[in-house]
Amino acid sequence: MIVAGDSFPLGSAAGPDLPAPRPADLLAWYDAHRRQLPWRSAPGTVADPYHVWLSEIMLQQTTVATVGPYFQRFLARWPTVADLAAADLDAVLKEWAGLGYYARARNLHACAQAVVARHGGRFPADESALLDLPGIGAYTAAAIAAIAFDLPATAMDGNVERVLSRIYAVTDPLPGSKPTLKALATALVPDRRPGDYTQALFDLGATLCSPRNPRCVLCPWRDACRGRRDGIADLLPRKAEKAAKPTRRGVAFWLTNARGQVLLRRRPESGLLGGMMEVPSSAWEPGADLAYTRALAWAPASVDWQRLPGIVRHTFTHFHLELTVVRGHLADEGAAVEGVWCAPADFHDQALPTVMRKVVTWARSGGKD
Repeated sequence: MIVAGDSFPLGSAAGPDLPAPRPADLLAWYDAHRRQLPWRSAPGTVADPYHVWLSEIMLQQTTVATVGPYFQRFLARWPTVADLAAADLDAVLKEWAGLGYYARARNLHACAQAVVARHGGRFPADESALLDLPGIGAYTAAAIAAIAFDLPATAMDGNVERVLSRIYAVTDPLPGSKPTLKALATALVPDRRPGDYTQALFDLGATLCSPRNPRCVLCPWRDACRGRRDGIADLLPRKAEKAAKPTRRGVAFWLTNARGQVLLRRRPESGLLGGMMEVPSSAWEPGADLAYTRALAWAPASVDWQRLPGIVRHTFTHFHLELTVVRGHLADEGAAVEGVWCAPADFHDQALPTVMRKVVTWARSGGKD
């Protein structure tokens, strides 16, 4: 049984009966088993800071498999940070569509411009200078410093937290145990090849020390792992229970004109999906049921709205969303409406987030799966 607080003492070795984890063992394993990733430099070559930064921003809350094609498209279109800085924000948002967490795309563009304006188009190596750039937090700054500049920085992501919690049998739940895990991780960073070591930790957590069914027999640190010895490795890290996600509800308005175009609207720059295009919608309100009549007050035009069957569902980080889709037609082309008219064939040119692409699919199908 795991007891909260029964963690391995901070600053101690793995125990009198276990050896301490050796970075050299992890590096030897990495040299033999490193993953081939689009943004990873070849062995013995210097990583491009632009590639490291771009991939790390994309990988936040997103899987490696999903990011690969996006990274390659971005790099083909904007080969350098200066190219990205000179790009139109709408073009960046459009290429980003589908990756989610769209504030990252706006910060990506702002950061590229800051690197050009403040640092002559070169990323700084210093963590404090990196932290001063838009969209770069402690983890990303440490990852860039380590991987791109081979500095002994401590980049803590979920993989690293999982590996360290198992090696040292840290049983206090996350996020409360983060400072302990950070201190343990910092003490292990070697002076030699810290960039490769950082990537080795990422790979170890992603391939062997996985959330479920860790393959301990293949792990280069298996003999130093207290979690494995105690038979609790697959139970770590413990996490505090999350509150259930609330559900918000709203109405999306599919409005067409005589030319078959559809009304789209840009969302406010601040807030969720800021700066992205949308099928106009009402406020997304909490509650047990949709306040349909009140939601119709948000309609972009006064027409005969027809409610489509079914609901479009989407999940964000902090809540579930249910959208009812209504369809209407505006015969008067001179009527004033807020937004832009766009032919469905040209939707690919618009920065529509995933939830709005779902609305588009639903509306065009008439509310059928």
